Amino acid sequence: MNLAQSLGILLVAVSGAAEGPDYVREVKPILARRCVACHGALQQKSGLRLDTAAGLRVGGDSGPAIEPGRPEESYLLEVVGGEGPIRMPPEGEPLSAGEVETLRAWIAAGAEAPEDEAPQEDPRTHWAFRPPVKAALPAVADLAWVRNPVDHWIAAARDAQGLSPAPEADRATLLRRVSMDLTGLAPTPEAVRAFESDPSPDAYEQAVEQLLASPAYGERWGRHWLDIWRYSDWDGFGQEVRESQPHIWRWRDWLIESLNADKPYDRMLAEMLAGDELAPDDPSTLRATGYLVRNWYKFNRNVWLDLTIEHTGKAFLGLTFNCARCHDHKYDPISQVDYYRLRAIFEPHDVRTDPPPGQPFQPKDGLVRVYDAKADAPTYLFHRGDEKEPDKEHPLKPAVPAFLGSLPEPEPIALPPRAYVLGLVPEVRSDLRSQAQEAVRAAHDRLQRILLRYVEARPGSADAVRLQEDRDRALADWTAAIAEREALEARIAADDARYGSVPDSKRAEIESYRASELERRAKFLRAEAESLRLALKRSRLEAEASAGSEEARKELDPLNKQLEAAHQAREAARVALSKTSAEYTPIAPVYPATSTGRRTALARWVTDRNNPLTARVAVNHVWARHFGKPLVETVFNLGMSGSRPTHPELLDWLAVEFVEHGWSLKHLHRLIVTSATYRMASDHADTAAERLDPTNATYWRMNPRRLEAELVRDNLLWASGELDQTLGGPDLDPALGLTNRRRSLYFRHAKEKRVTFLRLFDSANVTSCYRRDVSIMPQQALALINSTLALGESRRLAGRLTEKVGDDDREFISRAFDQVLGRAPTGAEDAACQSFLREQAQRLADPSSLSGFTEGAQPAVPPSPDPRQRARENLILVLFNHHDFVTIR
Repeated sequence: MNLAQSLGILLVAVSGAAEGPDYVREVKPILARRCVACHGALQQKSGLRLDTAAGLRVGGDSGPAIEPGRPEESYLLEVVGGEGPIRMPPEGEPLSAGEVETLRAWIAAGAEAPEDEAPQEDPRTHWAFRPPVKAALPAVADLAWVRNPVDHWIAAARDAQGLSPAPEADRATLLRRVSMDLTGLAPTPEAVRAFESDPSPDAYEQAVEQLLASPAYGERWGRHWLDIWRYSDWDGFGQEVRESQPHIWRWRDWLIESLNADKPYDRMLAEMLAGDELAPDDPSTLRATGYLVRNWYKFNRNVWLDLTIEHTGKAFLGLTFNCARCHDHKYDPISQVDYYRLRAIFEPHDVRTDPPPGQPFQPKDGLVRVYDAKADAPTYLFHRGDEKEPDKEHPLKPAVPAFLGSLPEPEPIALPPRAYVLGLVPEVRSDLRSQAQEAVRAAHDRLQRILLRYVEARPGSADAVRLQEDRDRALADWTAAIAEREALEARIAADDARYGSVPDSKRAEIESYRASELERRAKFLRAEAESLRLALKRSRLEAEASAGSEEARKELDPLNKQLEAAHQAREAARVALSKTSAEYTPIAPVYPATSTGRRTALARWVTDRNNPLTARVAVNHVWARHFGKPLVETVFNLGMSGSRPTHPELLDWLAVEFVEHGWSLKHLHRLIVTSATYRMASDHADTAAERLDPTNATYWRMNPRRLEAELVRDNLLWASGELDQTLGGPDLDPALGLTNRRRSLYFRHAKEKRVTFLRLFDSANVTSCYRRDVSIMPQQALALINSTLALGESRRLAGRLTEKVGDDDREFISRAFDQVLGRAPTGAEDAACQSFLREQAQRLADPSSLSGFTEGAQPAVPPSPDPRQRARENLILVLFNHHDFVTIR
C-alpha cells in the first residue's frame, strides 16, 4: 500500500469519526433513559457509572464498558445487544435495534464526547431536596417598574436577556383578568366603570381585596385544588359504588370554606391526612378526610393504598413515590422498602359513613370519613410489586425516605367516646327512638282496626275466624314492638354507663345485664311473631290449595322452608333467653377507641417548615394558575428526573415567604396579582422580544389563557344574570348541566359522570389532573353556538338589554360588549355589528328566504317573534362565541 492509499484510508477514518452520532444529542439521551438509573449518581451497580463518556471508558468491575474505535470489543454492546449471558437493562423492554446501532456507530467513530462533561449531580444536592432560601433581592435596570419582590426576580432574569417589559394592561382588561383568576367570574360593567374612574393610587389593590373576600374565591380556587387532589364523586355501575364514596361532596364544601377563611395551607393538608386524629369529634374537620376517602376502590385494597401513596407524594411533595413500588426508584433516593414503609402509615385506615351533623342518619346523606380500623395490620413488601408475593418474614414499620429526614414517632391517640361510639350521638338516639315509637304506634293502630272489625263480625263466621287470627298476629307484633322499644332504652342506658362522659364500671355491668336480657326477650318475641305470621299464612295457602289454587300450591314449598327457619330462630332465641349474659348489641356501630397517630405524624412531617418540598409544590401550582405555566414544568415531579425551575430564586423566595406568612394562600395570591409582572399586557407587540424569547420564558409580557370549562359555562350564566350563587350542597345530576343554574363545580364529577358541556372544554380528568389539558376542537364551537345553554342565555341577555336601551341599536351593541366581553367595541366592530343587526333582521323578517334544518333540544327561552329582537339575540350569541369571551387576556 503506497502513501497516498494510506493517507486516503486515514482521511476516511477521520471523516467517519466526524460523521458518527453526536454524543450529546443522540447517545447520552439513550444512556440517561435506559442505563443511568442503575449506573449513575444514585447507584453504581457493578462499580460502573454511565452518566459520562469518561465513566464508560473507565468502566467497572468487568473492566471498561467501551473500547473507542472497536465496537466488537466493547462490553457495553455485548450486554445491551443481547449477545452474551447478561442482558441489560435487566427489566423492561431491551434497547431497540436503532438505539444499539447508534451506540455501535458512536463507539466505532471513536466515542467522541465533550471534555468538560459533568457527571450527574449527587441526589443529596439536588435543588428540590435542599431547603429553600430567601435570597437577597437582585438589582434591576429599571427599579421604577418594580412593584413588589416578585418583580425583582422577573426583571433581573429579563434584563439578562436584554428584553423590556410590556406596558401595563388597560384597566378593563386588568380587572377582568384578576376577577377571572380570583373568583372565576367576570366583573360587572358597573364594576369596570367604577374601577376605570377611581383615581385612588390603590384602586387596584382595593379591587383585589374585594375579590379575595368574595365567597366565589373559594369556589374558584377550590376547583383548582380539587383538580390537584383528584376530587371525584362516587363512581360505579348502576347503584353499585366502585370508586370513591357517596357524600364526598362534604370534602369539597370543606375546601371551599377553608379557602374563603384563609385556613393555613399546612393545616389544610394536616386535616386532609389526619383530621380524624386532630379533631376526632368535630364533624366540620372530619369532612377533610374525604381526600383519603376519594382513593377507596371496591375490588382491591392494594390499588386503593397505591393510589393514596402515589398521589399524596405527587400532590403534596412533588415526588413520584409510585416509581418505587416494584423496585428502587430509578432517579430519586427512594428505595422499594421506603415505598412500603410509606404504605405502613396508611395501612390501618378504612372508610366509614357517620350521621351528618345535626341530622338523623339516612342512606341518602351522611358524613363519609376515614378512621384507623386495624392498628395491628401488618405491612409487607411485595416482591417486584406483585401482591401475590408478599415478604411476610419482614413486616415493615412506618417511615419516610431518609434523605428527607425522619417521620416523627407516631403516638397513639385516645379518641373521645363520641368519636368512636355512634350511639352517643344525640341525633342517632333521637332517630332510633322515633323509629321504635313509630313501630309501636303502627302495630297498635293495626291491632285497633282489627279489633273493631272483629267485634262487628258474626261469631263463628269464617270472617270472624280470620279476624281472630289477624288479631293474634297483630297482638304479637305489638308486643314485640313494645319489647324492642324497651330494649332500645336499656341499650342506650348501657351505652351511657360504658362510654358516657363519666364511665361507671359497676353501673355499666348492671345496665349491660339488663340490656342483654331485654334485647334477648325482644328477639324472642319478634321471632314468635314471625313464626305466627308464617304459620297463619301457611294455613291459608293450604286452604286455597285444597280449593284448587295452583298458585297457592306453588307458594307452599318455599313458605315451608321459611317457616322451618323461623321455628329454628325462635328456638335459638328461646335458648338464648334462658341464659344469663351481659352481652348486648350497641345501638350503633362502635369503632376502635384509639387511632394509631401515624397519619398525624405524616402530616407533621409533610408540613414541617424544614421540609424542602411542600411549600415549593404549592407555590408552583398557584403560579401556574395565575400565569398559565408553572415555574417548574413537571408540577408533580420535582425530583431528579423532573424539570429545573425557570426562576429558581423566585420559587424559593416565594416558598419561604409563603411559610413565613403562616402558609396563607391569600397572601400568596395578593403578592402575585399585585406585581408589575402580573399586570402587564398580553397583546404587546415587541419584535425583538418575540425573536429572542418566543415562548415568553422571561415573562416580558402576560400570557393569554383560555377559560377553563367551568368558567365558560359559569360566565354564560353570569353574563345573562342567571347564575345561582348558592354555596355548597350535594352533588348535582350531570344531566342537568344545561338547565340547572348552579356553578359548575357542584355537578357530579366522576369517570363516567361528567357534564358533557364541561367535558368538551377539557374539564378535569379525575384520574390525574395536576395540569388541565387545553384542546381545540370543532365540538367546542358547536357547543357555544348550538347548545340550549348558549341559545337560552343569549335570548335572556338580549331581552334584558333591550328593556334598558329600547330601540337604540348602538347602545345595545355597547352594552352587549360590556356585558359579554368586558370592553367597549372598536369602531370597526361597532359598524360590523350595526350592519349585522340590520341585515339579520331583514333576513328573519322573510322566513321564506331562510334555509330550514332539523332542530334538536330546545332551550327554555324561545326565540323572539320580532325579527329585530331575534337579530339582537343572534348578536349576543355571536359575542358568546367571540375569542375574547373564552380568553383571559
